[in-house]
Amino acid sequence: METVVSGIRSTGNLHLGNYFGALRNFIKMQESANCYFFIADYHSLTTHPDPAALHGNVRSILAEYLAAGLDPEKSAIFIQSDMPQVAELYLLLNMHAYIGELERTASFKEKMRKHADNVNAGLLTYPTLMAADILIHRADKVPVGKDQEQHLEMTRKFARRFNTKYGVNYFPEPEPYNFGSDLVKVPGLDGSGKMGKSEGNGIYLADSDTDIRKKVMRAVTDSGPTEPNSEMPETIRNIFTLLEIVSSPDTVAYFRERYADCSIRYGDLKKQLAEDIIATVAPIRERIVAIQNDDVYLSQVARRGAERAQESARKTIAEVREIMGIKRF
Repeated sequence: METVVSGIRSTGNLHLGNYFGALRNFIKMQESANCYFFIADYHSLTTHPDPAALHGNVRSILAEYLAAGLDPEKSAIFIQSDMPQVAELYLLLNMHAYIGELERTASFKEKMRKHADNVNAGLLTYPTLMAADILIHRADKVPVGKDQEQHLEMTRKFARRFNTKYGVNYFPEPEPYNFGSDLVKVPGLDGSGKMGKSEGNGIYLADSDTDIRKKVMRAVTDSGPTEPNSEMPETIRNIFTLLEIVSSPDTVAYFRERYADCSIRYGDLKKQLAEDIIATVAPIRERIVAIQNDDVYLSQVARRGAERAQESARKTIAEVREIMGIKRF
């Protein structure tokens, strides 16, 4: 049976990009794979979150994972900081990670540009910590979005480098898993790029109907097509990508036809998109509220998940220490 690992930072609520990207794939994978799903609170520390809010964010994310369909009976669902073995493997992998390759990652260069006052070592070694999360369970597959492809490739590189350096075939080189030929990239509402918390362009599973309608109606568009069958600019392609995710094929076809013959009204398109997003999100939001109010259940899930994940992680750390020659007297 294949082993699959995936996770998300604990800096905010799950948005449509999370749900229709790695998370929905992971929900499917529970049925046939050995799955580990974690909330990455260590990763969130690179942005210095408010200590008073950190645990609450973790709690919210855990409730949202469960409401969205993750099953603690089928998967190990746990908190990253409940795994001291991850921190140790992160340290050991950093001994084989080179400054130059870490500085060249697209995410690090982007963070340097956007947050020049907070370029910390955690940002630089973010790919190494991600590799530790994956390799601690010797994962075969990782559901990732388009933006994480480079980090996963670095995980493969670190696994290959470890195996070569120590003359072993210990770590698998994990492959991306997305149930299709292309990795999923859900666009944001600002006209370009991915949907994400830091970009402020996301629709969240916990959003109210009113918030969803307001966000969608503010989505960036243009003045409309002036020639039949003209090519869509990126801003409009993004709207149609969201429509294809949440709406029926007939609805998508209808608005594509209206765009092609220049009769489209973006207000009508946005209203339809908002209602279809609400129809998708509302049942999940109801489950989120119910689970968030059940402290006993949340604690049980976190403890059980940590126990299952630690069993795998302890074995890996013991074997990595042996391979590297780290032995106790």
